[in-house]
Amino acid sequence: MYKKIVFIILFIFIVVFSSPVLAQKENENNFSEETFEAQVVKVLEKRTVRKEDGFTATLQKLKLLGTSGSWKNKEIFFDGTEIDVIAKNIYKTGDKVLVSRSLSSDGSEKFYVTDYVRRGNLYLLSVLFFIVVLLTGRWRGFRAILGLGLSFFIIFYFIIPQILKGNNPLAVSLFFSILIIVASTYLVYGLNKKSNIAIVGTFAGIAIVGTLSLVFTKLTHLAGFADDESLYLVSLMGGDINLQGLLLAGFIIGALGVLDDITVSQVSTVKELTEANSALKLRETYKRAMKVGVDHIASMVNTLFLAYAGASFSLLLLFSFKQSPFLTFSQVINNEIIATEIVRTLVGSIGLTLAVPITTLLASYFYTKRKK
Repeated sequence: MYKKIVFIILFIFIVVFSSPVLAQKENENNFSEETFEAQVVKVLEKRTVRKEDGFTATLQKLKLLGTSGSWKNKEIFFDGTEIDVIAKNIYKTGDKVLVSRSLSSDGSEKFYVTDYVRRGNLYLLSVLFFIVVLLTGRWRGFRAILGLGLSFFIIFYFIIPQILKGNNPLAVSLFFSILIIVASTYLVYGLNKKSNIAIVGTFAGIAIVGTLSLVFTKLTHLAGFADDESLYLVSLMGGDINLQGLLLAGFIIGALGVLDDITVSQVSTVKELTEANSALKLRETYKRAMKVGVDHIASMVNTLFLAYAGASFSLLLLFSFKQSPFLTFSQVINNEIIATEIVRTLVGSIGLTLAVPITTLLASYFYTKRKK
């Protein structure tokens, strides 16, 4: 009962502490960028035009009502009928939108609808997620959610600030990844032998992923300039951001969750085998647990590939167009964007694959040693 109270207090602390800081940052950004929320009151005009490149676009003129900040209850007009300010979305009456305000050279105000306000529906989906996890996992599910919150807390309040200060992203991500592994594993599974072995196995996997990422990022000359977000970071921070280190940090954090899952599963398998049959020796325990581990490897490697493929699915579509620089297979894999995803997938899969026998051997040794 005491542990449950401690977990609940920790959960409340993370939520209460995080919310005001996030809200403050959001307000600061909104103020500096002069962005606010509004609701579409009326669509004043809507027409379809054909651009010079042959594509068609829908232009809208909207009447808006501010719903946040100093613009609350104020009417705003969005003149989106200019051909060079074409919105990607088509809005209708009742939609909640984000509006950006700017001043023209003559001092007059101009408003642009930049996107939808999605926050409410995201909150609804989050609540649904919490309910499903709690009903299915109960107390263990609650601790899993708490571990998830702790991981986000460490990433947003420790890893990202340290990288923005100019510290080496690889060193920062490695250090705090260890902290995430230890904290989340003990939080979810408790202080016991199972957690200890799973943590050591995950450490081994992370070390393998980190080493291979460092080596093959150098060998393949990945600079981290492959996407627009990286270029935007450079424009904001100049030379203070290490993009290659940031790329390596992404490799490590991306593999962390999968490694944690598979190492815990292998330790649990060994634990159940030894409890079901106390006569099993180390070699037999290892062989039986590895049969489960091999199946887990096969499914998780495929899962890892599909996860990365889904995140960069638009890149895969370039294969079918046969346009430069994607004319041949060698040109495709030589492109830095594609090469980055290949390295990310393969180093993660190698670390995942090697973590299974390491964790299984450790678990088999300690659980059979206990019986003796």
